[in-house]
Amino acid sequence: MTDSSAFSRIKIRVAAALFCGDEVALIHRTKNGRDQYTLPGGNVEDREEIPQALARELDEELGLDLAQLAEPPQLTWIRDAMVSRPGSTPPRKLHFVFRLHINDVTRSRLRAVEHDDTGGVGRLVWAHYAKTAGYALFPPVPLAELGTSTEPVDSVGVLLPTLDDTNYRWI
Repeated sequence: MTDSSAFSRIKIRVAAALFCGDEVALIHRTKNGRDQYTLPGGNVEDREEIPQALARELDEELGLDLAQLAEPPQLTWIRDAMVSRPGSTPPRKLHFVFRLHINDVTRSRLRAVEHDDTGGVGRLVWAHYAKTAGYALFPPVPLAELGTSTEPVDSVGVLLPTLDDTNYRWI
């Protein structure tokens, strides 16, 4: 990207790797004739704390109340992204991805459809985490590389390699 203002702003995004057993919740959309999957989440608003942003996004998208979970979300990955995309000058985005676990009762109460102002309608799908390696997943995180859905990630593995135009393309 030749625009000198590209990546001069930083936005923070929160996302959830939401597990029910070995299955992970993904928001599915079709873009340009291809399947795209995103982890539930969104941008942190001005003056909003990161835990509150995660709680707000999961409530808005899925109807999930984090206060009712048995265990708090665990920061699992951080992904720095400086990727060009169609439209306006892109910001640099820092993705904070948290792992959460729910039971079948909570899962049955989640919304099945997610309405996004920019992405349109998405539907909630569940996939075995180990089978997500070939998915067009955003933010791209190594779900399929987890040994188990509950296995802690080594602190060295929390900070993922930076995304840029050489290793990521928008659908």
